[in-house]
Amino acid sequence: MNTVRFSAVVLAAGLSTRMEGRHKLLLPVGGEPAVRRVVRAIVAAQPQEVVVVTGFNGRAVFEALDGLDVRFQSNPRYQEGQMTSVAAGVAALQAPCDAVMICLADQVLLAAADYRELIGAYASMPRGSILVPTFKGARGNPVLFAASYAPEVVSGHVNPGCRKLIAEHGDEVFLHAAAHDRFCVDMDTPADYSSIVARVGPATAPPGG
Repeated sequence: MNTVRFSAVVLAAGLSTRMEGRHKLLLPVGGEPAVRRVVRAIVAAQPQEVVVVTGFNGRAVFEALDGLDVRFQSNPRYQEGQMTSVAAGVAALQAPCDAVMICLADQVLLAAADYRELIGAYASMPRGSILVPTFKGARGNPVLFAASYAPEVVSGHVNPGCRKLIAEHGDEVFLHAAAHDRFCVDMDTPADYSSIVARVGPATAPPGG
């Protein structure tokens, strides 16, 4: 399988509970809302389609992504946990694809080239049907899984990012060892935000998208 057709589900429904009253997805990074920077890079990686799952403050997230080629799926159960958003997003996919990428809306350091790196790794992995990026032993995101898992993910029977699945299905899970930490960096706390802003620098377009 040389060319992998993939679709992306972006999880943008969370409550930002650790950001001390601020909605992390709307915080400015590099001159634009964090969620817009993230989704713009995902779109630039050329998936078959992008579904953005909204919940908390959904209207503001919708407005922050104005003009980008994405579809939105509201998750009324977002307060029940991330897997409800994964299920809602995967259920909303329409275009045929070989693999589904579950993206976090707060991984603002990732550029289009990073997402394409995972697609290349998935296409060439020697075995398995689930890819998890790692850096120095730490698991990261996004997770990629074969589209054939979609019905089980939608039903809640399979959680592709779950430690239990990775532990119990070693033959199905391929760990992609990345040469950088970007797959392991998200933005949950004010300290995370400060660190990321320092790494991104002034308002410039991110490399590769």
